[in-house]
Amino acid sequence: MSKLRNEYKRHSAKVTRGPRWKALRMQALDRDGWACVQCGTRHWLECDHVLPVKTHPELSYTLSNLQMLCGACHARKTRIEVGHTPLTPKRQQWRDLLREMQRNPHEHKENNHADF
Repeated sequence: MSKLRNEYKRHSAKVTRGPRWKALRMQALDRDGWACVQCGTRHWLECDHVLPVKTHPELSYTLSNLQMLCGACHARKTRIEVGHTPLTPKRQQWRDLLREMQRNPHEHKENNHADF
């Protein structure tokens, strides 16, 4: 893991412990309807700081600076924040399809057999 990524993780780790964070996270979940604000899924939700703790520590416990993201959308956002280039639209579409196939293997299994 890169030094930049380790440094990035350390900042939010200090904030996301304790009862104050847990209460704020529940408020964000309720406000966002217990769904990812980007893709709408209700699986593997994570509470994300819109403006990172590293650069905006004063907004660490501000509800308006929080959003609920699924693991995939959160990883995509974090990847860009730590300096990686975003995936091309085709590559992202392929990754999303693979994730969907992992979540619902029986749906896609039937479709694959039709090709043979």
